[in-house]
Amino acid sequence: MHPDVESIAFLLGAWRGEGQGVYPTIASFAYGEEIRFAALPGKPFLAYQQRTWALDDQRPLHAETGYWRPKPDGRLEVVLAHPTGIAEIEEGTVDGTTIDLTATSIGLSATAKEVKGLSRRFELDGDGVLRYEVHLAAAGQSLQGHLTAELRRVEGA
Repeated sequence: MHPDVESIAFLLGAWRGEGQGVYPTIASFAYGEEIRFAALPGKPFLAYQQRTWALDDQRPLHAETGYWRPKPDGRLEVVLAHPTGIAEIEEGTVDGTTIDLTATSIGLSATAKEVKGLSRRFELDGDGVLRYEVHLAAAGQSLQGHLTAELRRVEGA
């Protein structure tokens, strides 16, 4: 593993769990999720894949893919692509097993929904539970809570 990746090596592997989504412009919903973080030999980043599904009928909901690039100074750069026509760059910090990210750039295709802001916080607790929250500014709304989830590692380490 590249030495730059050591600060986020606690993310390596596959994680599964459930979450809740809320937002003023949609009905609240429950979802299942799987996230995978993989090291690439000799590369200073982790590959990232995420997918979610509805708990009631298992239909696919959302997916994103990208790269997490830690920097030696404790900073983190995340580049993500969404199949809905959104590309985002988030930057933030790694402090132990807590990661805080804020979108510094959001690219939208001609048919993507309006997204003005995103932030994410990930925390791995002492019991091995990876919790996150996502805040969203979209559809004319200010930045506010949108997603929360709890995931457990199901493979890798």
